[in-house]
Amino acid sequence: MREPPLSPHLSVYRFMYTMALSILHRIAGAWLTLGLCALVYWLASAAAGESAYQQAVGLSRGWIAKLLLLSWLAAFCYHFANGIRHLCWDAGWGLEKRMARRSGWAALAVAIVGFLLAAFLLFCPRSGAL
Repeated sequence: MREPPLSPHLSVYRFMYTMALSILHRIAGAWLTLGLCALVYWLASAAAGESAYQQAVGLSRGWIAKLLLLSWLAAFCYHFANGIRHLCWDAGWGLEKRMARRSGWAALAVAIVGFLLAAFLLFCPRSGAL
């Protein structure tokens, strides 16, 4: 006879989108850590001199670097919006099941809108109107 697990496991629970949001929050945090390493490389190259900085700039001009930047921006927007949600929980707000589900959708919507706005501002050519 097989013994039950000592603590709850993913196989015990029915998969819900709130679980996916929690897992995505952790993945976004880990991805942001790698983005921080890229930022430190860029800053260190600026401090190391013009040739090192030019090499870093050369690496950042390709489409892969822009794709990575967009993915870090998406991770930042989601992690930030969901972090605000967690701060509200820490303050005791929105802990009811219904509100927790609603705040999950709200955090996702805020992250998507924030990402689209930031991506537009970062990557669209300037018209010079302002």
